[in-house]
Amino acid sequence: MSNEDRTAPVETKRVTTRTIREMKKRGQKVTMITAYDFTFARLFDDAGADMLLVGDSLSNVIQGNETTIPVTLDEMIYHARLVVRGAREHAMVICDMPFMSYQVNAEEGFRNAGRIMKETGAGAVKVEGGERVANLVRMMSEAGIPVMGHLGLTPQSIHQFGTYATRGKSHDEAERIKSDALALQEAGAFSVVLEKVPAALAREVTDSLRISTIGIGAGVHCDGQVLVMHDMLGLTEEFHPRFVRHYASLAVTVRKAVGQYDSDVKSGAFPNEGESY
Repeated sequence: MSNEDRTAPVETKRVTTRTIREMKKRGQKVTMITAYDFTFARLFDDAGADMLLVGDSLSNVIQGNETTIPVTLDEMIYHARLVVRGAREHAMVICDMPFMSYQVNAEEGFRNAGRIMKETGAGAVKVEGGERVANLVRMMSEAGIPVMGHLGLTPQSIHQFGTYATRGKSHDEAERIKSDALALQEAGAFSVVLEKVPAALAREVTDSLRISTIGIGAGVHCDGQVLVMHDMLGLTEEFHPRFVRHYASLAVTVRKAVGQYDSDVKSGAFPNEGESY
């Protein structure tokens, strides 16, 4: 085999930052969904999702906390490792950097991002904020760590906001979101999540950037969309924001299945002779 043959790139179906950039150029929409374990990651990967986000929302939907703030870096790394194992063929895995893993200073954030990449095999990290994290984003990007930004409603700042209301409705806040998006792009981010901002603002930001925008409650004009898996699969029944579409009602299915199992065990209907050795 020649040196040229050995160094030739291998074609792969794996989504990378290059894939996301090319999808933006082609006007092709990106799909992202949260995942927190091997089994669901494998299912989502098989279904063709482009990106799997190991979101700090695991603090809410997995751990039962009211906010995303309690989840730790070690917990995020653990779950990201499981998701990477499940995303075997197609999806790119992005891991959220949790609260206080990068806010102290850029150097600490840089080291923690390195831990995520080394210990999980994820393809990128995600951080909340714009200009205030631009230096960190630049450091990571220059070191080869792909970064996704997050603007608009940033859940790690919920105690500062005091509400989950839509962000960017005022002129000043809309201008800040636009400037933050440009700062993230110039710092080297490959994509940015826009959460719960007016659709017109999201469209303006999307049109102004070379990098992809991923919307959640930000309208149809973003380059892609993301939803929390528990919401879109109908596993969380008490959460009904406008931006969530239920593609299944798994809470009903699971409750019915477990109820039937309970009944069959107690009546002696399970296991039957064919299910015994």
